[in-house]
Amino acid sequence: MKLLIPAILLTATIARSAPAKADQFESIKQEIRQSIARGNKWLSTKQNDDGSWDDGQLPAITGLVLHALVRDPNLDKSKPLPAKLEKGYTWLLAQQKDDGGIYNRGLSVYNTAASITSLMAAGREDFEPAVVKARKHLIDNQWDLGQTKETDNANDGGIGYGSDNTHTDLSNTYLALEALAASEQVVQDGKYGDQPQLDWQAAITFISRCQNLEETNDQEFASNDEKNKGGFIYSPFASKAGEEQSADGRTALRSYGSMSYAGLLSMVYAKVSPTDPRVVAVKEWLANNFTLAENPGMGAQGLYYYYQLMAKGLTAANVTELQLADGKKIDWRNQLADKILATQRENGSWINENGRWMESNPVLVTSYTVLALEQILASFPN
Repeated sequence: MKLLIPAILLTATIARSAPAKADQFESIKQEIRQSIARGNKWLSTKQNDDGSWDDGQLPAITGLVLHALVRDPNLDKSKPLPAKLEKGYTWLLAQQKDDGGIYNRGLSVYNTAASITSLMAAGREDFEPAVVKARKHLIDNQWDLGQTKETDNANDGGIGYGSDNTHTDLSNTYLALEALAASEQVVQDGKYGDQPQLDWQAAITFISRCQNLEETNDQEFASNDEKNKGGFIYSPFASKAGEEQSADGRTALRSYGSMSYAGLLSMVYAKVSPTDPRVVAVKEWLANNFTLAENPGMGAQGLYYYYQLMAKGLTAANVTELQLADGKKIDWRNQLADKILATQRENGSWINENGRWMESNPVLVTSYTVLALEQILASFPN
């Protein structure tokens, strides 16, 4: 079957430049290809005997590794998958449960979403039935409390971990929306009969409730103060970056980098217009807070997750150049690629010295980073 890597995850709709401009990227593109090859070679050596990677109780990690390996620009996609990848996908599919989810130790949404996106990246028609069942699991986990079809609860429209019934959050919602957007083509032609659909409008309402933008967020925490306006937080109830007192004496939940990119991506997947004030505001926050030294608001915590989200978010939003707070314009792709290349270890892997959110795990971090490089490479002119 023809490879069906979802375009929304690869290149968005960036206009192709003239050959002369494409030539200026050749040096960095070659470095990126070599770095990807080294990273994926290291990942390949870490496969478990059963076909999984790292902790078999978390299929998401295997999904992320397979996703990185199958998107390798050095992989000959005209040939059958290499044996390691075939074995990995066989293991991943075997983790699917009767409810459609692909998980083991809970966290069913996180694991299922990462697995769907990985399965779609392989472009295999024989994977489609599993994807269809897994999509239903994600859709079934969209919250609708209180009055049915009314977003009368701050959790409504969002999606949580699947094993935690206390709240929904933007991180899991973004991952679920990404998986659903990537796999939408599978269910569009009716090949698998009538399929459930996500309430996308409710999802947009939830996403809006995670943004510091008073005009479109009906939650009390929303703040238009200079530091937070337009950025996103973890949920309508909490920010992993903490809180602070705003100038008017209210308690503001602080915007931070990784979730602001997750918010941007969520709006892209939900097909919110690029001219919508929510999209405009988050792009402005991201430009004003652009840095590669840290995950803004979080320091070194979740740094490589932040890098991956930056690469996906700005590509999907069709942004190649950022105008920073000081007026300077930069090509973020070159800067992010340079940063990532400079932190690759001698054995080909990456690791974060700050271990929060499992980033002391080199298998996870290397997967994030290779995927970020693959995203950047795909966004350059041919």
